[in-house]
Amino acid sequence: MDTLGLCLFDTSIGWCALAWSAQGLTGVQLPERDQAATRARMRRRFPGVPECEPPSEVREAVARIEAALRGEPDDLRSIRLDESGLGEFARRLYALLRELPYGATTTYGELARRLGEPGAARAVGRALGDNPFAPVVPCHRVLAAGARPGGFSAAGGVGTKLRMLAIERAHFGGQPGLFE
Repeated sequence: MDTLGLCLFDTSIGWCALAWSAQGLTGVQLPERDQAATRARMRRRFPGVPECEPPSEVREAVARIEAALRGEPDDLRSIRLDESGLGEFARRLYALLRELPYGATTTYGELARRLGEPGAARAVGRALGDNPFAPVVPCHRVLAAGARPGGFSAAGGVGTKLRMLAIERAHFGGQPGLFE
């Protein structure tokens, strides 16, 4: 992965950031406590990478992420990702999760089952905790058994996860929205 640049952008939930290579996004950062903390996190993740004006494909990704975090339905699945630094399990999991529609939810166990590894719910949770692409890879849509929120490794923890699900008016199959 040869990250070329990074940029910060303001969203309805705070300052996010992303980094890119010629192959696609190399990382997306959900908000930290403020813009400076988000920038510092990205500088730790991508040392020496310049903050600069993004190319048009990245600007489009920024606009789509901003819109999705405002509640405009977009599953973001067509945004290109540079997954060269990921293991096979994470690549398979992230591809499967990217198929989940905006506003829908699933569980760690269901993802493990759909991967053909029904005993791997904890491995799914670990891989989602390491997700370098949230919300493009929508780990916030994954719940624990019994529709409990489960964990969330972004700043703000489960509160951020619930806020993102509320923005999406999340639902469970044919059931009413999670927050209706």
